[in-house]
Amino acid sequence: MESDKRAPGAALRVAVLGCGSVGSQVVRLLDEQADDLAARVGAPVELVGVAVRRLDAPRDVVVPDGLLTTDATGLVTRDDVDLVVEVIGGIEPARSLILAALESGASVVTANKALLAEDGPTLFEAAEKAGRDLYYEAAVAGAIPILRPLRESLAGDKVTRVLGIVNGTTNFILDRMDSSGAGFEEALEEAQELGYAEADPTADVEGFDAAAKAAILASLAFHSRVTASDVHREGISDVTAADVQSARDMSSVVKLLAICELRDDAVSVRVHPAMIPRSHPLASVREAYNAVFVESEAAGQLMFYGPGAGGSPTASAVLGDLVTVARNRLAGTRGAGESAYADRAVLPMGETVTRYHVAIDVDDRAGVLAAVATAFAEHGVSIQTVRQEGRGADAQLVVVSHESTDAALSATVGHLRGMDIVREVTSVMRVEGAPE
Repeated sequence: MESDKRAPGAALRVAVLGCGSVGSQVVRLLDEQADDLAARVGAPVELVGVAVRRLDAPRDVVVPDGLLTTDATGLVTRDDVDLVVEVIGGIEPARSLILAALESGASVVTANKALLAEDGPTLFEAAEKAGRDLYYEAAVAGAIPILRPLRESLAGDKVTRVLGIVNGTTNFILDRMDSSGAGFEEALEEAQELGYAEADPTADVEGFDAAAKAAILASLAFHSRVTASDVHREGISDVTAADVQSARDMSSVVKLLAICELRDDAVSVRVHPAMIPRSHPLASVREAYNAVFVESEAAGQLMFYGPGAGGSPTASAVLGDLVTVARNRLAGTRGAGESAYADRAVLPMGETVTRYHVAIDVDDRAGVLAAVATAFAEHGVSIQTVRQEGRGADAQLVVVSHESTDAALSATVGHLRGMDIVREVTSVMRVEGAPE
């Protein structure tokens, strides 16, 4: 690593890419906390440029004269820039700008979950080649410190499972459906009115955002390269008020979960709605908050909770990384890079072990329950509980399975849909957490 030629007391020079909800708060904090940052880093931290698409766009912060520029490439390749903060998001031009910054000798702090989940290895390799840092705590769960504990605090332990609520929009929607009995569309509309959901909520409600975060979590937890394309993904748009009520009847709640597990030295990574017992710590996570539940061999169970998005919370995580990277820069060292030594395979969803909750409209006549039980048995799936609701034309069976492979459970549901006694399989949802 090339040593820095820096005079004693010389400032560390920072460039920021993007001045939206997060970038504007980073700029604000760099100004308001300048003295504290200097004391924590060991040298002044000087903002030398902010790259934006439009100079005249309205902003939540006053950027000092002369710092705004539309030439992002020129900014990150300046030979006097020590550290680049990337908060523009997306794949391009973010990827090219980060690579250019590293090649030019700057360290990088990013909040870009989509880019890290799609092409993280390219960025890590560039950082390694340049001998610079690439930090990204803000990419998952906003202000909640979860990546650093996985990378550093638990480095001497073996993490076996990471279970998280990592998208505030979907948690708000499902919480409203649980607390008020609202349907999905009604709860989504409320989330949009309150600013928790975008006008186009696809990335959130269809699980793309959570899948990117799950890939990052799994990569760190299990020391293996996991990309967003490796993550099984299902959203919440098909979750009904009836599903939520059925969960209530089981003393459970529906959450969109990012689930990363170690199974027989392979990795299972998935995002989907699931019922979890109300006794589980994640069940109490309300509104738009995030939480990540970690299980490891030595430390046992740990939970990290807090605001998972928003300009100020995310900027807090960015500034935390900035301080660490700046200290490393002053010391002429760098932090831990990518840890992918385990190189574990990612299991296909069909081999993942889970449980199902299945609601079935059936004919109310003798032998129906036995026929349904036989269908489960033929696919090697054991039934944990079964109950019948209603009579006659309104008869419904609600079955909860014991653990089995997702492929076997899916095949069972397909079998049920083809049976003459089954009018409709009205709901299929996975169940997480220990059976009660």
